[in-house]
Amino acid sequence: MSEISMSNLFRFPFTAVLSALVLAGCAVGPQYQRPEVNTPTAFKEATLSPEAARQWQAAQPKDALERGQWWRIFKDPVLDTLQEQAAEANQDLKAAAARVRQARSLVRTAEADRLPDIDAGFGPNRQRTSAAAQGLSDDAPATTQTLWRAQMGAAYEVDLFGRVEAGIDAATADAQRSAALYESVKLALQADVAQTYFNLRRLDAELELYRRTVTLRRETLALVQQRYEAGDIDELDVARSRSALSAAESQELAIERQRSLNEHALATLLGTTPSAFSLAAQPLEHMPVSIPAGLPSSLLERRPDIAAAERAMAAANARVGAARAAFFPRLTLTGALGYESSELGNLLQWSSRTFLLGPLIGTALTLPIFDGGRRTADVERARARYEEDVAQYRQTVLRAFREVEDGLASLRILGEQTEVQDAAVSQASRAAELSHIQYREGSVSYLDVLDADREVLLQRRVSVQLDGERAHAAVALVRALGGGWE
Repeated sequence: MSEISMSNLFRFPFTAVLSALVLAGCAVGPQYQRPEVNTPTAFKEATLSPEAARQWQAAQPKDALERGQWWRIFKDPVLDTLQEQAAEANQDLKAAAARVRQARSLVRTAEADRLPDIDAGFGPNRQRTSAAAQGLSDDAPATTQTLWRAQMGAAYEVDLFGRVEAGIDAATADAQRSAALYESVKLALQADVAQTYFNLRRLDAELELYRRTVTLRRETLALVQQRYEAGDIDELDVARSRSALSAAESQELAIERQRSLNEHALATLLGTTPSAFSLAAQPLEHMPVSIPAGLPSSLLERRPDIAAAERAMAAANARVGAARAAFFPRLTLTGALGYESSELGNLLQWSSRTFLLGPLIGTALTLPIFDGGRRTADVERARARYEEDVAQYRQTVLRAFREVEDGLASLRILGEQTEVQDAAVSQASRAAELSHIQYREGSVSYLDVLDADREVLLQRRVSVQLDGERAHAAVALVRALGGGWE
């Protein structure tokens, strides 16, 4: 056989194998599909008019869109200012933004594997080769030489089976997940600021209630003291009046302590120290707020935590593909081009040029044969992680539906309870007024007056707390819906 035919014989199988590998160069990972979840057609507690439902469907906001300044539905300028301060200075939000930048930089790192690595070097190398390494006897003279090099090297992995692309897909999904988590942190911060602010206003209302109660009981004590000095009553009524006054003062101090703690918490949310922040008292009042619930299907598009859970699944699915690709050959192309010379002055001469195609050590095409089951374990771990993320995604969806239903039920029932409580306050106030009149006339004992006053205080405090719970429930519902809708 001639030399030419022998060369063709060796070249043909290599070319055929290489062509087959290139044609087979496709991702071996599973195609990602979002798992199905059971989505109800409507919320159990939703009572939307047809017109409101139609307008809500038309918007269809997504998780990547701005939530808007949803807190403006409360029409409170102080709350608007607090939200702006929190957005600018909250440290948890800044940390979440930094995590997004980290994740996006990892995407660029993964995408860099699509391109070759190119480097350059320059420097001397002085070496002495032994006589035995040159095929001479051990006592033969050995030479020492200095070799100058100036060269450029390149390395590139041909992504035959999608390992690089799978890594890019995973990093991209992780970056999207970080962005969704940032939105989730921002939404949680906005809700925490609003709820803490409304807690403060509720405590201001309770504090105002107890301060009026303390003033009233001081006036009552003065009246009782006068009647005791006039001999109309015994000392028992005086002791009871003083006890009621002390109890009211004690409750007033307890509420002041709670207000201080809430004010400190709000300062931390705003990114400042408690000593540098104070909020003027502003008692909470009834706040009728209408919040459309929307359709359950839109909840999957709006909630940033659901989006984050879904992106985690996509990343896990891509990593399954990367783990599978480890079973297939890897083709790495390498080369070097430059100059070598024993004299620095002759380094850049044309006769000193040198090049190398192919790896210096090993082979360009490598195929794993035996690794003790490590790659199989990697695939199993990647699949288990994907199944874990699927379960967490579905649980996140279930939790989202529950939170919306909780918010809708709370607002509906609290609204009805507020109406009933207003009637209770009115009746208790009337009963207390009558008891004071009858006591001054001497027809009832002071114990009846105390009971009536305690009932008024109790019912008014319950009314104030209901106002706070309604505000808290409204904010929780907005958070459960994924933020603003305009």
